[in-house]
Amino acid sequence: MFYAKKLNKSELLIKDGKISQIAEKIDEKADQVIDAKNNLVAPGLVDVHVHFREPGQVHKETILTGSKAAAHGGFTTVGAMPNVVPVPDNVDDFKHQLALNQKSVIKTLQYAPVTANETTDSLSPIEDLAKLGAMAFSNDGHGINNAKTMFEAMKRIKAVNSHLAAHVEDQNLFNKGVINAGPAAVELGLPAIERVAETSQLARDLILAKETGVHYHVCHLSTADGVKMIRFAKDAGINVTCEVTPHHLLLSDDNIIEDDANYKMNPPLRSEIDRRALIDGLLDGTIDMIATDHAPHAESEKNQGFLKSAFGITGIETSFPLMYSRFVKTSLISLEQLLELMTIKPAQIFDLPAGEIQIGKSADLTIIDLNKKYQIKKEDFISKGVNSPFINQEVYGQIQKMFVDGQEVYSI
Repeated sequence: MFYAKKLNKSELLIKDGKISQIAEKIDEKADQVIDAKNNLVAPGLVDVHVHFREPGQVHKETILTGSKAAAHGGFTTVGAMPNVVPVPDNVDDFKHQLALNQKSVIKTLQYAPVTANETTDSLSPIEDLAKLGAMAFSNDGHGINNAKTMFEAMKRIKAVNSHLAAHVEDQNLFNKGVINAGPAAVELGLPAIERVAETSQLARDLILAKETGVHYHVCHLSTADGVKMIRFAKDAGINVTCEVTPHHLLLSDDNIIEDDANYKMNPPLRSEIDRRALIDGLLDGTIDMIATDHAPHAESEKNQGFLKSAFGITGIETSFPLMYSRFVKTSLISLEQLLELMTIKPAQIFDLPAGEIQIGKSADLTIIDLNKKYQIKKEDFISKGVNSPFINQEVYGQIQKMFVDGQEVYSI
């Protein structure tokens, strides 16, 4: 329906923000003609996991800069996590957050927190926030350590037919670590994060999800055992999906050769065995989608080494070219598979009106020059955050133009 090979040599006509015709030749006169010859015209990419930092942390990012960065990366629809200040855990603050999101140049949808301030055992007014249009519920950045709290949250989120996106992390096992437990942690003498901080909470949650029937979505999966557990859970009929980030697919703690906090993220870069298991999970369908976990920080917050720097990397401007260059150009996956992982699957799983090129649908389109080779440079970032371990790498797949509801929001 949207793949390049199925739209090869086709023309699109856009009227009133929607696609009105798809044909080999369109005779109707248009006010503007855009020649996308030799480029890929794809649906706008969909990222269900971003951090735009506003309100409260606008020195890191704003809704405007984050959404412009998303457009630069080819994304027309994103889901913004609620770990802003204040956390929108009540009706008034959530309404304020929705109003702030109108600054976005793309479609920025809003997660609501599962619990008050994301760190307590007091549930948010889930029913009210769902009615206001919460895309889903998440305490991203914090695991929900109390099993009873998670169980009650799942039942109520299931009752409003929404989604629970979980940051799986047992804080007691995380133990103030800053890097994966492995050779790099030993070499650099840094406190380590054990894999069981992720997998032990994941095991608990899968049992609770089975009992409640809620759609349980695992954010930024990072471990080989986690892949096995989700594969088993899917085979058992549990309503579970999961995402993986480009950085967990492309890097492992083998890449950490010095105390460079551009490699510090949560969950951390795991072992090469974990990385390969994530790739296997992506290839066999255990992992459903790619999401960036775009986490911009000021340079001063990322230049203090692993011990003192913030967790997270910026990713929304680099995700497609990196994945295209490292996975499609090497024939690990097809272009169609990559587009499905970054458009159709996230849209379908989260019930979003996005991810396809179809008559009558919104004209959310990305034009990409797949043959353009270029270098990722700090000065080309639109995001306030330039905290990326991929700076200076060469990639293919440059975003040329981007349209939301037929309106151009980015052009190179």
